[in-house]
Amino acid sequence: MAIEVVSASTMTSDETAHMARCVGGDRWVVSWLPGRTLTGRQAVTAMTIASTVATSPIPSRAEWAVLDGLALELGLTANEAVFMVAEENHDYRKTARPRRRVLD
Repeated sequence: MAIEVVSASTMTSDETAHMARCVGGDRWVVSWLPGRTLTGRQAVTAMTIASTVATSPIPSRAEWAVLDGLALELGLTANEAVFMVAEENHDYRKTARPRRRVLD
């Protein structure tokens, strides 16, 4: 599992499409936790959870225990975290296509 910090502003992983972005100072937003601002440490934890879920679609008992400990750092249970990672499964790394605008 490799989590890469790109120019101190983005965290990505080679195992998941989820990512984290720095929004200033030590405040980060993570793709599978929309609406929440995390510390850098929490962002690494969130990315670790996303990578673990991506590589183990059916976690073993030991993996559930690890996920539960990691999720607790974010104020979540392992079940909540796994569900949220799967539910917010968008590839934010792709370049967005320009939106067509209709002018009245």
